[in-house]
Amino acid sequence: MNILYVTYALDGLLTIAIPIILAVIVIRKFDLYWRLFWIGVAVFALSQIILTVLNNYLVYPFLNRLNGNAVLSSVTVLIYSALTVGLGVALVEELLRYGMFRWWARDARSWVDGTLTGIGHGGAGAIFLGALVFYNFINMVMVKNTDLSTIVTPEQLPYAQAQVNAFWSAPWYTTLNDVIQQLFTLPVQIALALVVLQTFIRKQWYWLIIAIMAHTLFEASRVVAQNLLSPLLANLVFVGFGLASIAVILAFRISEQQKQLSTNAAEA
Repeated sequence: MNILYVTYALDGLLTIAIPIILAVIVIRKFDLYWRLFWIGVAVFALSQIILTVLNNYLVYPFLNRLNGNAVLSSVTVLIYSALTVGLGVALVEELLRYGMFRWWARDARSWVDGTLTGIGHGGAGAIFLGALVFYNFINMVMVKNTDLSTIVTPEQLPYAQAQVNAFWSAPWYTTLNDVIQQLFTLPVQIALALVVLQTFIRKQWYWLIIAIMAHTLFEASRVVAQNLLSPLLANLVFVGFGLASIAVILAFRISEQQKQLSTNAAEA
């Protein structure tokens, strides 16, 4: 059997399953409800609606004009475009996350609360992507041995055939890119949720600015890496951000535990 049947299926299914499994583990371990997870999901969905409108009517028209500038190099245009798109995503998602903690999840003021909203936010994106990946896999299985001339126009036939050939001739390790990238993107979303939450826990507004800047850097780096680097090297960018985010998550956890110990000692 062609190993690509297995790897493509795993890519979609694991991308969907990982955030769900992580949410179940956190909820059971800390005896929580699903409410904060679903709030994170809802905020992600709202952010995508806003970003779709923002990108279609403002960002993309501007970038299309920029791409037509013959003076700028292609790399300069790519970096500028990545920063523009990244800043747009960061502003929308982090401001919505700020609003979430201020008005919708006003009781979420602990490390585990912030973590669960981050799992919901990042997990919603992963689940949506995984569903698309698996849907595409099913479609490619159905057309693999089909005469494409019976389902597409003669003008579309060369493009469709090239797509099918590229899909089924890809190296197996590249077919797992989505699950690898989402595995390390999820900690980024959790860390960003915890950073924004510090605005309320520590009552210091600059944590929101830090979250926006960090999110912009992540989104811009992701776009540049996926356009300039090989898939394997691009994955290393996700791994780097993911590991750094795990360190941030653990640091906030340790800080909360130390604060709790100090409070208990003072009360004793």
